[in-house]
Amino acid sequence: MKLVFAGTPEVAVPALDALIASGRHEVAAVVTRPDAPAGRGRRLVASPVAERAEEAGIEVLKPVKPRDEDFLARLREIGPDACPVVAYGALLPRVALDVPAHGWVNLHFSLLPAWRGAAPVQHAIMAGDEITGASTFLIEEGLDSGPVYGTVTEEIRRTDTSGDLLTRLAFAGAGLLVATMDGIEDGTLKAVPQPADGVSLAPKISVENAHVDWSAPALRVDRMVRGCTPAPGAWTVFRGERLKLIHATPVPERADLAPGELSVAKNNVYAGTGSYAVELLWVQAQGKKPMRAADWARGVRIASGERLGG
Repeated sequence: MKLVFAGTPEVAVPALDALIASGRHEVAAVVTRPDAPAGRGRRLVASPVAERAEEAGIEVLKPVKPRDEDFLARLREIGPDACPVVAYGALLPRVALDVPAHGWVNLHFSLLPAWRGAAPVQHAIMAGDEITGASTFLIEEGLDSGPVYGTVTEEIRRTDTSGDLLTRLAFAGAGLLVATMDGIEDGTLKAVPQPADGVSLAPKISVENAHVDWSAPALRVDRMVRGCTPAPGAWTVFRGERLKLIHATPVPERADLAPGELSVAKNNVYAGTGSYAVELLWVQAQGKKPMRAADWARGVRIASGERLGG
């Protein structure tokens, strides 16, 4: 089939690579978000998908909105049979959805209908799910509600951050997306409506949503830190300034600390929760680089009884 691939961040690149390498389908063009300011200089930078497409000599389309007439005209001119999508980052209007004969097929990083929305991996970890996966489905105008073509499953490991899990799903999902395109082309794959039961939502997690509640149990704090790493980053307050929590682990044998209370040993930093303590392993103080929590604690000279959380 002739394909127009839509995607923006790094997590979409494995799927683009897999489609290019498949040898069966032609990636005629790529649709991605416009260049965005990045870094200290805030200079405009192309998306990872745009950079990869340019390396491969593929036409790149960067509409401000996918209902822009110039974009729609070019899309119709290309005439794709299908448009595979991975984390494109913009809502597709009906006028665009109607262009390809086989529609726009999204690779979503959950087992639908669970975790519909922008942050399925983060929410799965934060909810304590043991299994997640990826799904390919036909995009409709509803939120991730279209009929499903196929799924792959993935275990959520005890120490997984959302970054770890998303990386594995990006590669597993890339194979699923290629298989879905193959099945659509040869007519062996039909989309099945999602069940009405089991729907859960995964809205984007804001910085405010990532504020750690030290009165919560240790396992919930652990899931919050892992689910929000690398973005938006779980955080707390220490001496009136934000402290980012990069890596922590529950310590059931330490149940002697009040919520947020700090305890420092030579090479260990513990913080109390609503159950037992967590050990802080890596943190990032405001305006500083990430560092081992023990090094941070030595630098700030934590006094007895000091707490996290403001």
